[in-house]
Amino acid sequence: MKQLLRLLGIGVLVVLLVLVRLFEHQLFYDPLIDFYRYGGHLAMEVPEIIFSKLLLNISLRYWLNTLISLLILFVAFRDKNIVKFAALLFTLLFGISIAAFSVLYFNLNSENVMGLFYVRRFLIHPIFILILLPAFYYYRLKKRENP
Repeated sequence: MKQLLRLLGIGVLVVLLVLVRLFEHQLFYDPLIDFYRYGGHLAMEVPEIIFSKLLLNISLRYWLNTLISLLILFVAFRDKNIVKFAALLFTLLFGISIAAFSVLYFNLNSENVMGLFYVRRFLIHPIFILILLPAFYYYRLKKRENP
């Protein structure tokens, strides 16, 4: 029964991640979505962007996804040390990624337009949970085998 509740909790949290993605246009300011979706990056037709507003919204989305991801890790493992370590990793990666995003944005040209795309994608999508969840699971298995 406990296992079923955990899986159900993780399922609800994954649905929350999906909802963030489904309602991205309504929730967040990001003119780069259409820039990349409709091929504006190929012609370098950069839309009018309010950088501070974009940075704030990307940051909000990152931290919302991070909060949900940390909750997934807590529900899955019930270990505060794993959540603390993951939070530290998320914070470190945020600092590096937001700095890289800013540099790429202010030096936007045809050579780094896809670099901006991938850094932005890392910031707005919960990719890191796909790495951490199996990594911590493997760590737990190894810890049980070698006490």
